[in-house]
Amino acid sequence: MSFRTLDEADLAGKRALVRVDFNVPMEGGRVTDDTRLRAALPTIEKLRKGGAKVVLLAHFDRPKGKRVPEMSLQPVVEPLARLVGAPVAFADDCIGDAAKAAIDALPPRGVVLLENVRYHAGEEKNDPEFAKALAAGGDLYVNDAFSAAHRAHASTEGLARLLPAYAGEQMRRELEALEMALGSPKRPVMGIVGGAKVSTKLDLLNNLVGKLQYLAIGGGMANTFRYAQGYEIGGSLCEKEMADTARQILDKAKAAGCHIILPTDAVVAEQLASDAATRTVELSEPGAMGPQDKIFDVGPKTLAQILDAISEAATLVWNGPLGVFEVQPFDRATVEAAQHAARLAKSGKLVAVAGGGDTVAALNAAGVSGDFTFVSTAGGAFLEWMEGKTLPGVAALSK
Repeated sequence: MSFRTLDEADLAGKRALVRVDFNVPMEGGRVTDDTRLRAALPTIEKLRKGGAKVVLLAHFDRPKGKRVPEMSLQPVVEPLARLVGAPVAFADDCIGDAAKAAIDALPPRGVVLLENVRYHAGEEKNDPEFAKALAAGGDLYVNDAFSAAHRAHASTEGLARLLPAYAGEQMRRELEALEMALGSPKRPVMGIVGGAKVSTKLDLLNNLVGKLQYLAIGGGMANTFRYAQGYEIGGSLCEKEMADTARQILDKAKAAGCHIILPTDAVVAEQLASDAATRTVELSEPGAMGPQDKIFDVGPKTLAQILDAISEAATLVWNGPLGVFEVQPFDRATVEAAQHAARLAKSGKLVAVAGGGDTVAALNAAGVSGDFTFVSTAGGAFLEWMEGKTLPGVAALSK
C-alpha cells in the first residue's frame, strides 16, 4: 500500500490534528509507563519543526460515550510536556468551544492535548457529525496510532475522509516494517505462532500457511495439532473439538509448500510451578505422557529444529510464545529462540518482526526487544494485519 507521509505535507502555520495512542498504564492518577508517549515524540517534533500547531487526539479506556473522571487524559499532560521539552496545553473536551478556545490560544509550534474522544458516543460509532466537529479544529490530519487502526472510529477513519490525511512517523515505521515482513519480504519467510487456543488464531494460521516457507507452532495450540494427529497429550490444554480444523490447516500448509514445525518432544510437569518436577518426553513414544502430565514447553529437539529454521530464514514474523514463558524453566525455548533471532537480526542476516502483548513481554523477558528489526506494541491491530485483514485506519491513508 502506498500511503501519504508528513514529508509530503505543507505544515507551516497549519493546525495538525494528530491521532495518537495515549491509552497508557496508570495508577492513582499517574502514568506508570510512558512508552506510548515516547512513541509519539518523532511525529510531534516533526510537526513543530515544520511550523505546525499540534493538536493531539486520543482515547483512554472505555468510558462508553460518557464523561468518566477517572478516564480523563489530563494526567498525561505533565509527563508528556517533560518529554516534549515544551508546555502542553489541555482542553477539557475534544470538540466545541473548549477545544476551539484551546487550539486558538496555541502559539506557533504549540502543543495541546484534547480530552478523551471516547467521552462522545459518536467516536466509536464513527458518526459523521462527530467527525466533522473534530475536523473543525484542524487543517490536516495525521494518524500516528497504528494500535487503533483496526477500528473504524471517527478519530481513526472518519477524520481521514474530511481532511488531507498523512501517516505519522510511528505509523510509517510500523507500516514499513510490516511490508518488509509479509508484504514484500525477503525469502525464505518463517513464522512463529504460539498461544493457548487454535480457535483464537484460525484466521492468522489460514493466512500465514499460504505465505510462509516455515511455520513453527507452539504454546497450548500445538497440543491441539498433536492431538489431531493421534499423539498422547495427557492432561495438557487442548481444544479437542478443533481437531478437524487443525488437520485442515496442516493439509492446506502441505499444499502450499509451507513446512510446519510441531513439537516432537516436550517439557512436562503435573503442575505449573517453578519448583515442579519436570520431565522431557518424546511425544511419539507410547505411554510417555501420564494422564496428569501437562505440556508447558517444547523440548530441546524441537527447539533445535526451530533454531535451524530461523537460521535458514531471511525474514521472521513472530506472534506468541513457544511455552509458558512467565514461569521458569518453561521459558527456555521462547528465550533461546528469541535470543537466536535477535543475534541474526543484529548482524543483518535476518529481518525479525514481532508483535502482540505476550510476544512483547516474552522478548522483554529475554532482553532482546531492542535487537529485533521491529517490535510492534499494537496488539489487536498487529494480529489483524497478520490475518490479512484490511485495517480501516490504514486504508484511509492510502494514496
